[in-house]
Amino acid sequence: MFTDRISDYFEGVAAKYLSAVDADPGSSNQHEIGGLPAAGFKQYLGAPGKNEEYRFNAKQIYVTDESVAPDFCDGFVTWYDCRRKQPHRSSEFRLYYNKSAVTELIDEGDFLLVAKMRDGSLLMIFTPAGTSVESQLRLLFGLHDVDEKFTAGTLDSVQLLLPLRLMLEDLGIEVSQCERDDDVWLEKLINSFGGTKFPSTSLFSNYARKTIGQEIDPISCPDKAVLSWMEHEEKLFRIYERHLVQQKLAIGFGEFGDDVEEFISFSLSVQNRRKSRVGHAFESHLEEIFLLNGLRFQRGRGKGLITENNSKPDFIFPGFAEYHDYSFPAGKLVMAGAKTTCKDRWRQVLSEANRVSEKHLITLEAAISDSQTMEMKSRGLRLVVPQDIQATYSIAQRDWLMSLESFIGFAKMQNL
Repeated sequence: MFTDRISDYFEGVAAKYLSAVDADPGSSNQHEIGGLPAAGFKQYLGAPGKNEEYRFNAKQIYVTDESVAPDFCDGFVTWYDCRRKQPHRSSEFRLYYNKSAVTELIDEGDFLLVAKMRDGSLLMIFTPAGTSVESQLRLLFGLHDVDEKFTAGTLDSVQLLLPLRLMLEDLGIEVSQCERDDDVWLEKLINSFGGTKFPSTSLFSNYARKTIGQEIDPISCPDKAVLSWMEHEEKLFRIYERHLVQQKLAIGFGEFGDDVEEFISFSLSVQNRRKSRVGHAFESHLEEIFLLNGLRFQRGRGKGLITENNSKPDFIFPGFAEYHDYSFPAGKLVMAGAKTTCKDRWRQVLSEANRVSEKHLITLEAAISDSQTMEMKSRGLRLVVPQDIQATYSIAQRDWLMSLESFIGFAKMQNL
C-alpha cells in the first residue's frame, strides 16, 4: 500500500471565495489577490523588501464538475509589497497574477485554493462554489470554515487514500514517489511479466490480488477487499510503469533520439493508459468479488451484450438474456455501472438499461457534493461507495449511500 501523505508534496495551503477585487480587474485595475499573510503564508513565500519582488512558478487550474478535462496554465506569479512606495505605512503583501486562459474563466464567488508545493512552486485551483471539486479539495487539505478571507488548511493528518490520489492526478498533480520496497516489487514484476511491456489488465489485476499479502475476505469484507486490491494494484502499476518509461527515455525518440512528435505521442499514451487501466482494473476486481459471492451476473463486454441504443452497462444481474426476455420480471433485474470517479459521466448510466427503474453506480469517488448526490437521487440513481470512503460524505448523504456489501446483499435478494 502507499505510505506517503499529503504533507510529502505540499508545505502549506489556504483557501477562500473570490471577492470582486480578486477576480475582476475592472473592480481593482489589477490582477492580484490579498489576504494570504493572515493565513500564515508569509512563512512559505517570504517577506520581500520595499525594492524586491519574489516570483514563483505557478500552475493555475480551473475545473468544474462538468469539465471533461481541467483548464491548465503554467506561468508565474509575483509576491510583493503593494505599499512599497508608501514607506510610512506597514507592509501589505499581495499575489499578482498575469492574465491567462485560466484567470479569464474565474468569477466572483469562486472557490480558490493556493498551495505551496515542496518543489517551490505554487498551485492555484479555481472552481465554482459548491462543486464536488471544492468538497474534495476541502477534505484533502483540511479546510473547514472557508469564507472571503483566506483560511489555512492542515496537512499532517491527511493520508493519500486512492480516491484522493486519483483526484489529484486528474488535476495534473503527480503524487507518486519511490518507497522502500519498490526494488523488491520491481524484481518480482520483471520476473513475472518480462520487464519490456505491460501485460493485459486482467492479468495484472489477478497478479495484484494474489500478491497483496493480506488476509482480506472478499465475501465477508468486500468493501475492504476492493479498496485494498485497487491500492495494491495501483502501487505495482506505478513501479512497473516507472521502469518501462525509464527504458524508453534511455533509448530516446526517433532515429537521433530527439523526435518531438514521437515524444508527445509516447507521453499521451502513458496518460491514456493510466486513465483507461484504472477503470478496467476496478471492473475486474468487482467481477471477482461478485463471482466469489455467488452472484449471477454478466459483465457488459463482448458481442451482443447490449441494451437499448447499443448501450453496454458494466454489469447486469442476472444477465443480458434475462434483460431481453420480457417475460422475466423487471423488478428482478439489477444494473450497476462502475466508475472510479463520477464527474459528469454518471449521467451516462441513466440511459443504459431502460427496464431497470433504479440504477446503481459503484464508485471510489470521495466527498461528492450534496447538490450532485441530490440530483442523482432525483434521477433514479443510487451510489454504491466502499464503507471507508463513505466517511468523506455528509451524515445525510450516508443514509442514502449503499456499501458494496449492502449492494451484494440486495442483488442476491432480487434473484432469489
